[in-house]
Amino acid sequence: MGQRRQSISISVIQLNKRKPALTFVLITLMLDVLGFGLLIPVAPKLVQGLLPAGSGDGAAAYAVALLASIYALMQLIFSPILGALSDRFGRRPVLLTAIFGSGLDYFALALSPNLWFLYLTRALNGISGASMTVCNAYIADITEPDKRAGAFGLVGAAFGVGFILGPLMGGWLGSYDIHYPFYAAGALSLLNWLYGLFVLPESLPPEKRNTFSLKRANPIGAFIQLGKYPLVAGMAGSLFLLNLAMFGLHTTWVLYTSYRYHWEPWQVGLSLAFVGVGAAVVQGGLARKIIPALGERNSLLLGLGVGVLAYIGYGAATQGWMIYAIVCVASIGGIAQPAGQAIITRTVGPREQGAVQGSLAGLQSIANIIGPMLASVVFAYFISDKAPFVMPGASFFLGAILAALGLVVAAYATRGHK
Repeated sequence: MGQRRQSISISVIQLNKRKPALTFVLITLMLDVLGFGLLIPVAPKLVQGLLPAGSGDGAAAYAVALLASIYALMQLIFSPILGALSDRFGRRPVLLTAIFGSGLDYFALALSPNLWFLYLTRALNGISGASMTVCNAYIADITEPDKRAGAFGLVGAAFGVGFILGPLMGGWLGSYDIHYPFYAAGALSLLNWLYGLFVLPESLPPEKRNTFSLKRANPIGAFIQLGKYPLVAGMAGSLFLLNLAMFGLHTTWVLYTSYRYHWEPWQVGLSLAFVGVGAAVVQGGLARKIIPALGERNSLLLGLGVGVLAYIGYGAATQGWMIYAIVCVASIGGIAQPAGQAIITRTVGPREQGAVQGSLAGLQSIANIIGPMLASVVFAYFISDKAPFVMPGASFFLGAILAALGLVVAAYATRGHK
C-alpha cells in the first residue's frame, strides 16, 4: 500500500514538472517563429539602410535572399549537431544555451553597422534557431506515445501564434523605428531564457543518453542514420517535398498577392496573420479531437490531401477575398504535421530522438534553400513575356504537384500503420 502511494506521488510530481516544461518549450518555438515572422515586413528596409547609396531594389532583393539562405544553411549544419549534443548531454543545457544565444543575436542584428555584420549575425541566429530540433526531442521525452499527436498539435498552435504576432509586431514596431522589432525579439528571448533557467527540468535521464559522434552530428551522417528506420526515411522524403512546396509559397505569397490582387503591405500582413489564426485553432484544438478519432495515418493523409487542394485553390483564385475562404479550408490540413510527428517519434528510441529530429530539420533547411529559388523562378517566368501564356499562380500549382508527390510517398511509407 505504501509503495502504491509512493508511486502515485512520484507520478503527480512528474506531471507537475511536465506542465511548465511543455509551456516553456511551446513559448520557445513560438519565439523562433515570431523572430522569423517579424523579419518579413522589415528585412528589406533594414537591408536598404545598409546598402551603398543609390542601390536599387534588385540589390536589396538579392541581399534579403542571401540572408534567408545563410540562416537556412546554418540550420542545415547545426540542427543535427544540437540534436546529437542533446542526446549526449541532455536537452536542458543545449536548449538554454541556444535560447540565450538567440536573444543576443537579435540585439546584434539591430545594431549591425554594415551588411557583412548583418550576414554574420544572421548566421549565428541560424545556429541558435536550430534549437527547434531539441524542442521536438524534449516533447517526445515527456509525452507518452499515444499523447504525442496532441502535444505536437500544440506545437503547431505555437507556430500559428508566432506567425500571427511576428508580421504584426514587425510592421507595427518597425513603423516607429526599423530596429525596434529586433530589440523586442531579443528581450523576449532573454526573458524566456530566464524563465527556463528556473522552471525547466531535464527530460532525458543519464541512463537513456547516447554517445556523441561526428558520424551522427554531421548532416550527411545524420541523413544516412535515417536509413535505420525505413518508415522515418520515407516520411523524411515526404516532408522534404512538402517543405519545398511550403517554402516556395512563403517566398511568392507577397509577390503573387501584390501582382494579382494589388494588395498593400498591410493586406499581406493581415492575410498572413489569418493563416496563423487558422493554424493555432486547428493544431492547438481541433487536432487533439480529430487525430484520436481518425487515427494518425488517416489524419496525416487527410491533411496532406487538403494541402494539395489548397495550393490549387491559391493558384486559381481570381479575387483576393477567395484567399481567406481557401485559408479556412486549408487550415484543416494542419492536422498532418502533428500526426506525422507522432508517427515518427513512435518509431525512434529515446537515445536517438535528438539526432533524428536534427536530420529532419536539416532536410527542412535544404528545402528552405531550394524551395524559394524554385518557386521564384517559376513565378517570374510565368508573368514574363517569355511565357507562352500568363499564369501568376504557376508557383502554387507547382506546390500542388510537390505536395501530391509528398502525399504518395507518405501513404507508401506508413502502410500498415494505424
